[in-house]
Amino acid sequence: MNALGKASRNFFNSGGDWTLFLPAVALSLLGLLTMSTFGQGESLAPRQFLWLAVATVAYLVISTIDMRFIRRTSVVMTLYSAALILLALVLLARPVMGAHAWFSFGPVSFQPADFAKLALIALLAKYLSRRHVEIGDFRHILVSGTYALTVTLLILIEPDMGNAIIFTTLWLGMMLVSGISKKHLAILGCIGLVLASIIWFEGLKPYQRARIVSFVNPAADIHGSGYNAYQAKIAVGSGEIFGKGIGYGTQSKLRFLPEYQTDFIFAAYAEEWGFAGTALLFAVYALLFARLAQIARAAATNFDAFFTLGVLLLLAAHLAIHVGISLGLLPVTGTTIPFMSSGGSHLVLEFALLGIVTSLAHHGRGATRDISAHEYLGG
Repeated sequence: MNALGKASRNFFNSGGDWTLFLPAVALSLLGLLTMSTFGQGESLAPRQFLWLAVATVAYLVISTIDMRFIRRTSVVMTLYSAALILLALVLLARPVMGAHAWFSFGPVSFQPADFAKLALIALLAKYLSRRHVEIGDFRHILVSGTYALTVTLLILIEPDMGNAIIFTTLWLGMMLVSGISKKHLAILGCIGLVLASIIWFEGLKPYQRARIVSFVNPAADIHGSGYNAYQAKIAVGSGEIFGKGIGYGTQSKLRFLPEYQTDFIFAAYAEEWGFAGTALLFAVYALLFARLAQIARAAATNFDAFFTLGVLLLLAAHLAIHVGISLGLLPVTGTTIPFMSSGGSHLVLEFALLGIVTSLAHHGRGATRDISAHEYLGG
């Protein structure tokens, strides 16, 4: 408690960014309310509250530390190498729900894919911090794509289609903000179609192909592969304007909607809060994203700008894919929604990323954009 109080005072005295911290906490609390069963059965809310406390400490501590060292090439490559090692080692771990995606230490589980998101954002920010002016050279797209593809392939082997899509979206988003040409974008589209065909026939498990088929025609197997998507749409639609009330969502609390505390928590939230509550939720996300965009525009260095945009793209991709799945607009891939879904490693990562952004913004005030050769990654 003393450490938390000291970190809080340092954060306040150093001009910490409450406009990032408060929306994140608000979203987390909305997730806790959705998880709570209020005496109707087992709930993940108490455990998630502890994770929120840990994530809050992580944010307060990181935001008060000078994180500019993360710009160094040695630090970036160490993060990336550690991520690859963890992703390779997790393939040897005991499978959980059919996937080798978690390290389990008693009651605590850690998903290396979450750490890999931080590593990839830092690496791409480092790579693009100078080369965004040379992005017309297709070689830079291939090199940065190789970094992202290596991580994505390890994720696919687990298998974890949801995070594989997130990593691909993150890389593509950062290429777009760096100023990629339309011609190169078309080439990437063709390459993507070829890779998608290979993944469909050689990389996807039968149940994953069934989920995509059920997305195209969800009514074909309502009691099988299309069950989750069908129940999610029922939950969202049944919320109507003002919802059924907190704790009174029948689809979630009666377990018609599987994994409602993680993969389908937006559907559970929409059922209880309705259209009005959903509009409020999106407004909070909009405040958070607008603040991140503002910080990126005012960033002291190109690395800081790209890193902040990477965090924005990561959170926005998770939100868009998770909501799209709940509305039946995208195939079910098991993707969390930022700050709301149950789980410790992703929540700590999200608050840690905001802490790094806050630290870079604070310690970069008054500095000019660093355009020195030190922003290069490699030759």
